[in-house]
Amino acid sequence: MIDDAFEWGSEWQSAFPIRSAREAAGAICESWRILAARPRPGFNSKLREPVLTRALKAHVENVTARKHGLLGMWATESVINTIDPDTAEITEERRYDIIYGWNDEHQSMQMVFEFKKLDGKTKDRREYLGANGLGRFVSGIYSRGQPLAAMVGILLDRFDVVVPPIHRSLGEQKTIDSLGICVRQDGPAIRRPSEIFSDADFDTEHLRSAELAPQSGSIHVAHIFLPFV
Repeated sequence: MIDDAFEWGSEWQSAFPIRSAREAAGAICESWRILAARPRPGFNSKLREPVLTRALKAHVENVTARKHGLLGMWATESVINTIDPDTAEITEERRYDIIYGWNDEHQSMQMVFEFKKLDGKTKDRREYLGANGLGRFVSGIYSRGQPLAAMVGILLDRFDVVVPPIHRSLGEQKTIDSLGICVRQDGPAIRRPSEIFSDADFDTEHLRSAELAPQSGSIHVAHIFLPFV
């Protein structure tokens, strides 16, 4: 069981509502298990990621979040842009898969969940770890100023076929360098089991540029893998 009082050894934990983030991740996983328990016309492994995430978000928002009393705002395919301050031209545009926003008078967060389908092939693994996957939380504009995010792998094959090669890739020096992974002196690049979410398999921590990073300078990413039954 993950302790709500766990601290990562940096300043961000005192200003981040980790309990609310864990509740959001738990709701995502609970709704997934319900929807994926049997094939459905609107929720099955043959559908594209945006179709799945829209259905998942609707179930979380209308069923699971209400059941557990989660009071934050859910959104899917929310557009984020960067702008040239001189010309006012849009220089980059991306869409979040699912985002959960929460705040009170003391704290706030925007918890982004980025989904990728994975069937164990090298191509899918590269996509998961590349510029359009995990890289969006490192050099991309996802989760600007946020200390925590989640990658969610949609498993199209067995866990033991899909996930261990991701573990190995994240331990390779070229991947560590390209993703700015923070490696502890006493351990590997991945932190397994997850220190953040009980439903996650492992965590990674990444250095970000000053204009993208939170105060601590790095973002923690929890890696969750969800199967179809």
